[in-house]
Amino acid sequence: MSTNKKPVTKFFSYLPRPKTILAFGLGAVAWQLFTSARRLWVQPGLSQRQPTPLLDTDLSQTDMALRIASANVRAGIEERHLPNGRRVQVLCAGWRNFREPWARDFGFASYGLIELDEIRALKETLGLFFHYQKPDGQFPVKIHSTSVLTRYFYSLLDRQQPITAPLHPKYKTAHHTVSYDGNALLVIAALNYICHYEDETFAAQHWEQIKQAFYWLENKAKDDTGLLFQSAYTDWADSVIRKGHIHYTNVLYWRAADKLARAAKRYGRAEGAAYFSAKADHLRRMITTYFWRDDLGFFSTSHKFYDILSSDGNLLAIAWGLTTPEQANSILDRMALFGMADPVPTKPANRSYGRANIAWENWLGGIGHYHTSAAWLWLGSWHVIALTRTGRLDEARTLLERMQAVIIRDGVVHEVYDTDGRPLKTFWYESEAPLTWSASMFVYAWSVYQRRLGIRD
Repeated sequence: MSTNKKPVTKFFSYLPRPKTILAFGLGAVAWQLFTSARRLWVQPGLSQRQPTPLLDTDLSQTDMALRIASANVRAGIEERHLPNGRRVQVLCAGWRNFREPWARDFGFASYGLIELDEIRALKETLGLFFHYQKPDGQFPVKIHSTSVLTRYFYSLLDRQQPITAPLHPKYKTAHHTVSYDGNALLVIAALNYICHYEDETFAAQHWEQIKQAFYWLENKAKDDTGLLFQSAYTDWADSVIRKGHIHYTNVLYWRAADKLARAAKRYGRAEGAAYFSAKADHLRRMITTYFWRDDLGFFSTSHKFYDILSSDGNLLAIAWGLTTPEQANSILDRMALFGMADPVPTKPANRSYGRANIAWENWLGGIGHYHTSAAWLWLGSWHVIALTRTGRLDEARTLLERMQAVIIRDGVVHEVYDTDGRPLKTFWYESEAPLTWSASMFVYAWSVYQRRLGIRD
């Protein structure tokens, strides 16, 4: 027995002691932390990169705000590289928190890129999302090169995010969900680009992918209404448990079908035109049947949140012509009554969704009202467009002036504003600045308003 034990004992005597293992482990962790901290601190500070448009005292308030917003958009355009070494020009969502292309942000920002004639950034960012589109039609939520945690620490310490790593796609959100509105918005953005620039080559190259992106959405309709049925955290208000049939998401779905029908007719694709026309007509009817509340005078957010007026879907429905004139004016009257554009246009909802329906991390970060009573200039921009398209030009001008005032005051377009009209900031969170989504939408809203006045062609 003793002879058998000796070799085993001798073998274990060569192994490092637990304290030695622990020391090596702690040393490795310390070295990793040191190298990570060093990489962080060698990055330039955010203050070293601020858009500085040329302004002078002779400019009107409108021109000053427009120059700031335009500079914010163009400052978000960067060249990035892919794993294969190819370089592309993309529109990043921001600098502090979102220095990367996001499907949702870019979809809305594309309206401003068209107004600014930033054709290369528009076309190449679209092309990048098509490059990473899955065979079933799903687009990435974003295309990035840094992790969420890394991005947060760079933001917390006011350092610029590094952009040396190649871009790669991410298909799930931080809540491990997919993005319904991102898919719809990229369909709309692609068709807006094709029709505005009459780029038939791009249309021919990506037509099947555009249709497949729509079919991916279509597969999310789970009952005979034909409306999209979503889980929580799958649209832009991703701190709110909005699930089931949501008005905003379905307005985008209808708009994608409507744009596909129009594009198919324009480019001689008769079979597609008939299908998408019928789909758009059906969705228009079902959205009105399911969401419109005569007793409240607006489209409800969902059956669960039947008495919440969400500005997103209601304003888009007006701007894109889904409403009747009576419905449009009723919605805008209710929004004025609720003070949804005070002091900064515009709040996402007329009341809170309730604490139980808000993500815990938002409460922890002190921004539980992020998607309820805080204000967003992209919503304010659609508010201006909705007022303009219904002929309420004096009210549209008032909202434009309020947005101009905060843009000039801050010298930049912020992501979100607190209830006092100041940029939202807590110990754990600071509003993105600039946010190219809102800056682009302000440029677009101003252009729509000017065209209605007959000032711009």
